[in-house]
Amino acid sequence: MQQEKGDSLVDGYVSELWEFTRISVTQNNLQELKEIWDQWNDEVRQLFYDNYGYFPYLLDVKVDKRLFRTLAQFWNPAYNCFTFGNVDLVPTIEEYMALLRCSKFQVDRVYSRVVNVPTFSKKLMSITGMSEQWVAARIKQKGDSKCVPWRSLKDAILTHPDVRKRLDIFTLSIYDLVVFPKALGHVDEAVTNLFDRLDKKVTPIATILVETFRSLSACRKTGEGRFIGCAQLLLTWFHSHFWKVDKVSYQVFSENYSPLKEIVATPRRDDISEEKWMAILQNLQEEDVEWRAPWLLPDEILYRCGNFDWVPLMGIWGAVGYAPLLVLRQYRSRQFIPATYGIVVCEFSYKDDGYRKKIQDISSAWKQTHRMKRLVVGPMTSPEYHGWWARRISDNTPKLNQEDSQSIEEHLRVIPSDLEIIKQDFERRNTNLEKKIEQMESEKTNLRLDIDVQKLENEKLTKEKNKADEELGSLKTDYKKLRLSIRTAGLGKTSEQ
Repeated sequence: MQQEKGDSLVDGYVSELWEFTRISVTQNNLQELKEIWDQWNDEVRQLFYDNYGYFPYLLDVKVDKRLFRTLAQFWNPAYNCFTFGNVDLVPTIEEYMALLRCSKFQVDRVYSRVVNVPTFSKKLMSITGMSEQWVAARIKQKGDSKCVPWRSLKDAILTHPDVRKRLDIFTLSIYDLVVFPKALGHVDEAVTNLFDRLDKKVTPIATILVETFRSLSACRKTGEGRFIGCAQLLLTWFHSHFWKVDKVSYQVFSENYSPLKEIVATPRRDDISEEKWMAILQNLQEEDVEWRAPWLLPDEILYRCGNFDWVPLMGIWGAVGYAPLLVLRQYRSRQFIPATYGIVVCEFSYKDDGYRKKIQDISSAWKQTHRMKRLVVGPMTSPEYHGWWARRISDNTPKLNQEDSQSIEEHLRVIPSDLEIIKQDFERRNTNLEKKIEQMESEKTNLRLDIDVQKLENEKLTKEKNKADEELGSLKTDYKKLRLSIRTAGLGKTSEQ
């Protein structure tokens, strides 16, 4: 297939991407959302998990801005994947499904923008259960879209008598403030279009991927911009592929297991500079990658739809092409040369001319999804793959630096500052002094014990000497008495005679 049609880019292509992308990853303040979630009991939380998945764990993900800004430099818009050194990686539908884990979503029921939709006010009335007057008073125009300040929804979450309505409004807030943070501090009309379809078991996963890919590509093409995808989920995915796991927990087979919860609870360094991250990712080798995330279980791979050679995805603001065949090793399957022709021209915005016809084509394609079983026999790559990868025309991403061949562990080894070196030297000397003091104290104690033993010995000898002197004195006295008795006895005998 690839040999017949070619790659996403053709010979002669000249990349127009900037050498460096100044990307902003400004986030909403999520503290109030976290406080609301923390107030709810286990029963309410379980109701949320059952209906909407594990999205609340995203509230606890710390966004490492240095890492994220570096990641963006490696986004390859021509193939909609990250290209690190000699490695292609991309978040997949199956991975995001496993992270957010909601059985209610059906993977083949994807979001499609429809023409005749209820008005923004009617959707908000349905979601919040509030009156038309209440909703109308809070709708504002922000840029090119209609929005509602999140603080208005916060009040509704805290005061609404219906638990299910509180959950719905809370979920909409997460989608707007965390997953699609386009209008900071506001709920965007486009997001309510997606939320309105969740009850029909439409999966939000593909939509999340689309807006992640589109936002990264837009920033790379203009050389700057603010990321409006879900940074928390993307960083969680990244960490799952770069820290080796010795053993896989049996809990991954449990219905209530959340890999997202486990990853969030794992402590991570956040003091690594952008320069250090750049050196790490620029020189990434195949052996540095945890190819299949330890929590990913599915054996089937969605790899194409309809007549497309890959998977077209629709978001809330536009559409992109996505090629899971690029990253078969992420499924622990054998990597061969993937079909990528046409991906680069698949991306479009819902503001472009002719977008409705394209939406119809993609919707029709999703009625014919194709899956394949993962292939684990033989080497992890086909003999032709590495040759193709080296020859393919790619977009402008940081190239491999042959002069820097350090491993990830060597890169992340902490190099102490002068002050830290002095501090460590002082602590080392202090430790040695403490050991010497302990040794001297021990010797002093032993000397005291020896002195005490000597004293006891001396006292014993003194007592024995005194006793011997007493016995000797007693013997002398007895001897004198005996001599006197003998003498007296001798005198008496002579007188009688």
